[in-house]
Amino acid sequence: MKIWKEGIILVSESYKLTKTFPDFERYNLIVQMNKCAVSIPSNISEGSSKSTDRHFKNYLETSLGSAFEWETQLIVSFNENYLSEIKFKELENKILPIQKMIGSFIDNLGK
Repeated sequence: MKIWKEGIILVSESYKLTKTFPDFERYNLIVQMNKCAVSIPSNISEGSSKSTDRHFKNYLETSLGSAFEWETQLIVSFNENYLSEIKFKELENKILPIQKMIGSFIDNLGK
């Protein structure tokens, strides 16, 4: 699935980014961002194994929630000057299409 593949790419981007954060964020923002990033493709993958569209939809909704949470953490990171505006826009341009793809998948599931 394309959304799963894009999610996996985002995980790598998140890990690369958070490696540059200050050490004091190790158990705060770093862990939180990476957990959210991993949650996106993980929930898509787990949901795809469920026997009904209703169950799959629940996992997709969790994935979508993680995508919005990761975006919020990206904004916090930018506001704290942990990344440049160029990097912020680059990553924002990766998460927004993922959010849209997951949302569309949810809307079209079972149609």
